[in-house]
Amino acid sequence: MTRPKLGLIAGGGDLPQAVAQRCDAEGRDLYVVRLEGFADPHLTRWPGDDFGMAQIGAILKALKRSGCAAVCLAGIVNRPDFKTLKPDLKGASLLPGIVAAAAKGDDALLRKILSVFEAEGFAVEGADDILGGETLPAGALGAVTPTAEQMSDLKKALHIAEKSGEFDIGQGAVVCDGLVLAVEAQEGTDAMLDRVAALPADLRGRPGQARGALGKAPKPIQDLRVDMPVIGPRTLENAARAGLAGVGGVSGRLILIDRPAVIETADRLGLFVWGETR
Repeated sequence: MTRPKLGLIAGGGDLPQAVAQRCDAEGRDLYVVRLEGFADPHLTRWPGDDFGMAQIGAILKALKRSGCAAVCLAGIVNRPDFKTLKPDLKGASLLPGIVAAAAKGDDALLRKILSVFEAEGFAVEGADDILGGETLPAGALGAVTPTAEQMSDLKKALHIAEKSGEFDIGQGAVVCDGLVLAVEAQEGTDAMLDRVAALPADLRGRPGQARGALGKAPKPIQDLRVDMPVIGPRTLENAARAGLAGVGGVSGRLILIDRPAVIETADRLGLFVWGETR
């Protein structure tokens, strides 16, 4: 059965391109809303247009004009300074409700944004569904299995990530030898790993002496159709630079960008990738 034309609301990072490439592979029609200041320039390969975050009316009209019946929100979008936004007429009418939702946290904000598209008749699809359910399986992915010490660090990192998620803070944490080195907030995973890499060498691992783990877990209250945790080859490269021994998440609740490349990168770097069951 032919899937309906998809409107991809694209932020930053690798996930929007992975979604677009999957649509190509399946012969699915696609229109890309490239959010200015966030979307990768490579997304101009696909039909679409550039929009400011607050041009909600223009975005909705473009999606309908292009014949989209479904939308997918994918990629990194940092919380804006609402006072600096330049909304169109539709955006101006919705902005007070969006600002009120934002005051309750990122998840309330995302649910509000999803409701705008649903109210206009669009089906909302999760990136993981479009990618064919390419989520982290249970157990080891690749050749490396964590040691007992590394597993202890990973379990603690996942616990910290889940607890921080209860407060709508972030989705990731890094633990080394039982010590919490970092908790992800608004900066995102890559920036958090950069912070870890800048810590004193005695607190973390180093090339040839990898220690510690990155754990990523969804927030308990979030809508998994948007903002499900993601890892890709770049995550593993950054984890290795930070001296970590591996990366893990909750099986079935962490999207893999390019599974074969994730496995190849992990094996080449000697990192474990582990799916913890819940």
